[in-house]
Amino acid sequence: MTAASGLAFAAGVAGTAGAWEGLAAVEGTRISAALGRVVEPVSRAGREGRAPTPPERRRLALLATGALLVAGWLLGGPVPSLLAAMAGPALALAVVRARARRYGARLRRGAPEAARALADALAAGHSLRGAIAAAAGGVPGPAGHELGRAARALALGERPPVVLERLRRRAGGPAWDTLVAGILLQRDAGGDLAGLLRELAASLEAAARADADARAATAQARFTARLVLGLPLGAALLAELASPGFAASLLAEPMPAALVAAAAGLQLLAVLAIRRLTR
Repeated sequence: MTAASGLAFAAGVAGTAGAWEGLAAVEGTRISAALGRVVEPVSRAGREGRAPTPPERRRLALLATGALLVAGWLLGGPVPSLLAAMAGPALALAVVRARARRYGARLRRGAPEAARALADALAAGHSLRGAIAAAAGGVPGPAGHELGRAARALALGERPPVVLERLRRRAGGPAWDTLVAGILLQRDAGGDLAGLLRELAASLEAAARADADARAATAQARFTARLVLGLPLGAALLAELASPGFAASLLAEPMPAALVAAAAGLQLLAVLAIRRLTR
């Protein structure tokens, strides 16, 4: 190792240590607090399922655009940085929507536990309002959060049908549709609501087990499909590493460029088909 290489290595180590210390110093400052406020809508979308407001969306888009601009500039120069920055707003929106979808999926999976908690509270002598409030404290995750929101709305004097309908719309799943329909039907026709909810919880859990078994049975096929779809991209990357400029020369000619575009379109069509079949 030459003296210049040793000095460069030492400079890199010192720069990394200095950047780490700088991040540690910034962590407790107003900059860190402001950054936390900007990214809070992303965390809230996964924790409460709430969509960001328009000003929050604009701040997230600006943050994503700036981060991609700097990253693109460091990795590829001015042109890649501008192209990456253009994807900032779409990336921020995609992250928020992904967190909201994950919240919705967890909420739908919590329907059996919510039904059983409501049945236990009703069997203990609570009214419907009291049962919802009692169940909210015993159900973890998004289901408990939504029950708590419904309990607070009922405590403020809203009518149960309105609150339950809002809960059903926010959940957006057949399990919660059935749960709310059973509660509203019992209000009109009477009957053993606690027993109905227990039966509903058992049937929902059986359906969830069947769905999990189906996903496990098709896991290998889905992985193989994704692997086959990724092989052309991997081959293109290997070819570019082996012969830099191969992709540019391939796209420079009309016929190869048209074939590459057709192949990319077929790959996209295959991805959509696989998502449709495995949904």
